[in-house]
Amino acid sequence: MTPEPNRAARGRPRGTDKRQLELIAMRLFTEQGFDETTVEQIAAAAGISGRTFFRYFPTKAEVLWSQFDEEVTALHAAFATVPDDVAMMTAVRRVVVNANRYRAEDVPELRTRMHLIGAVPALAATAGPHYDAWERAVSAFAARRLGQPEDALIPLAVGRTTLAAARAAFDAWLARADADLTVYLDEALVGLARGFGTTS
Repeated sequence: MTPEPNRAARGRPRGTDKRQLELIAMRLFTEQGFDETTVEQIAAAAGISGRTFFRYFPTKAEVLWSQFDEEVTALHAAFATVPDDVAMMTAVRRVVVNANRYRAEDVPELRTRMHLIGAVPALAATAGPHYDAWERAVSAFAARRLGQPEDALIPLAVGRTTLAAARAAFDAWLARADADLTVYLDEALVGLARGFGTTS
């Protein structure tokens, strides 16, 4: 029996999930502009309701932070496996660089996401909690290594300066695109490690 032409568009299509919504939203943000794209448009393109969209994301701005938040989770997991004989800042560099290894086919999406976050004020304004969580992942590792509380000066300094170095590497990579992202991250974090006196 031939299905009705519109039946496939009703309800939630198979395979529509958080990742699919992210990709759809990014496409619409790029084509139409972030401010011009509504949650209803994203939901309609995904074949779901606006209410279902909010089960995945609290706001449309949060869509583009999903992959970043997964990186924070990956950082915590990776730091937990670092051998004790690896110098602290060497470990930080290796973990951060490894967390940012992307397949060639994924690089255009990454560049699009980072460009949107950097260029759209409404998106940039949502960065604080996500960046805080990222630097806390680094600070927690530094605190364990130093035997200090996570809110002590040096662990905080390690987390915040690592984030600053990583963001500088991302900015340089976005502007130049003449090498892999990991090259920029490695160079920035090697310099940071030397500043802390713990070269590899």
